[in-house]
Amino acid sequence: MPAVTPEAFAPRARQRAEAQARASFARAGARTEPSRLFETGGLRWRFPRATSPCEAVLVNTGGGAAGGDSYRIALALEAGAAVEATTTAAEKIYRSDGPPARIATTLTLEAGASLAWLPQETLLFEGARLDRKLTIEMAAGAELLAVETLVFGRLAMGEARIDASLRDSWRLRRAGRLVFADETRLDHAGSTLDRPASGAGAPVSTSDIHNGRMKALFVAVAFAAILCALVYAGIFMVRGAKSGEARSHNMAWALAVRVGVSILLFTCLLLAYLMGWIQPTGLPLSH
Repeated sequence: MPAVTPEAFAPRARQRAEAQARASFARAGARTEPSRLFETGGLRWRFPRATSPCEAVLVNTGGGAAGGDSYRIALALEAGAAVEATTTAAEKIYRSDGPPARIATTLTLEAGASLAWLPQETLLFEGARLDRKLTIEMAAGAELLAVETLVFGRLAMGEARIDASLRDSWRLRRAGRLVFADETRLDHAGSTLDRPASGAGAPVSTSDIHNGRMKALFVAVAFAAILCALVYAGIFMVRGAKSGEARSHNMAWALAVRVGVSILLFTCLLLAYLMGWIQPTGLPLSH
């Protein structure tokens, strides 16, 4: 029987998890169904309900990620597809004796696609090291809701201040243009989150992105308010002329509301354009 040497316990000699899970979704009549699937390592897809939206659940059969493990996840939605994606349980990041656990997620949405990316929380244990990346590529007409939650320590076990490290990178491109980028670097999580400027003692952090049809709804409501103000101003003017009563105050108030809403709408549209949230489509001058 060969002797067990110390080199056998070295971090580089240990077996590490290399897992991938890729899924593509397409519209099939009134339903959204998975069109292509790929699974390897400990990641598996399950679909409790394939209607519209299609429910996609990611299962990590390994029960968590340790130092040196690598997980790559990719979802691609074709035009018109609607998906709600989540995980079966909290993703546990265990103690690392050297290299970090790596999780890379890529979300791709074509025009008219709708995705709710709602994984359960990621739980960092004492001594955990996590390098996480989220890359989103979406067309101008797509809709996205993405929520990621980090929990630092097993709160039920009394782990309120853990020594863990985090590298978190988010990139969102809409119609090929970078509209959101965020980088987080956190060392000695427990003591860092105790600082008033960092977390004020909060052991939980949540990041979310929503990019959908709310802008169009806001514009529609603003235009409706402008038209209502004009109609009321006209009513006050006509009633004042027929009855001979002074309605100038009410008419001036309605016109002031109309001007105020117009300025607010213009300011919001300008800010959204400068932030890259909306893109000009232009008007065709000829065919």
